[in-house]
Amino acid sequence: MKARSTQPITPAGYSVDEFRRVVPIGRTSIYGLIKSGELKSVLICGRRIIPASEADRLLEKSIQH
Repeated sequence: MKARSTQPITPAGYSVDEFRRVVPIGRTSIYGLIKSGELKSVLICGRRIIPASEADRLLEKSIQH
């Protein structure tokens, strides 16, 4: 039997709760950022998904201010 690769899978996007673990801010703040357009998200099958690239972009934007 062949051994499986142990490389981690990089997610393409996060649910709001998963995003809270990546960028430790509250749900209300996340939804506020989405509503204001500062944080991009999409609805897929009724679930709000935040692209993984948004975490880096949000943090980078915060550092620059």
